[in-house]
Amino acid sequence: QLVESGGGLVQPGGSLTLSCAVSGLIFDRYVFGWFRQAPGKEREGIGCIVTNYGDQYYFESMKGRFIMSRDNAKNTVYVQMNALKPEDTGVYYCAADHYAEYRHSGCRDNTMDYWGKGLLVNVSS
Repeated sequence: QLVESGGGLVQPGGSLTLSCAVSGLIFDRYVFGWFRQAPGKEREGIGCIVTNYGDQYYFESMKGRFIMSRDNAKNTVYVQMNALKPEDTGVYYCAADHYAEYRHSGCRDNTMDYWGKGLLVNVSS
């Protein structure tokens, strides 16, 4: 089970950190991804995190403002979002992919094994 938290309303230019609490999985055997879906648009990827030490992948448009991390002791994954813009508004999801599959397929939403229900981030003044 993956449960996201930390969403809500934030002003443009602000920051927000989302958390994803993971249960029922052997946490360190999984790679975790963050994805989002803006109103009226297709889901897009933010990135995937294997470790906190450089083994991360960010989709090109997400580089620079989004920072993923994971706490293996707490079975929790995070994404810090900075300099938020109204176009960042949407539903944000965390997802899990088994490490072996990730190495084969990469950071792709259609290969993720487990998904959270998502939560809304609204960037508005």
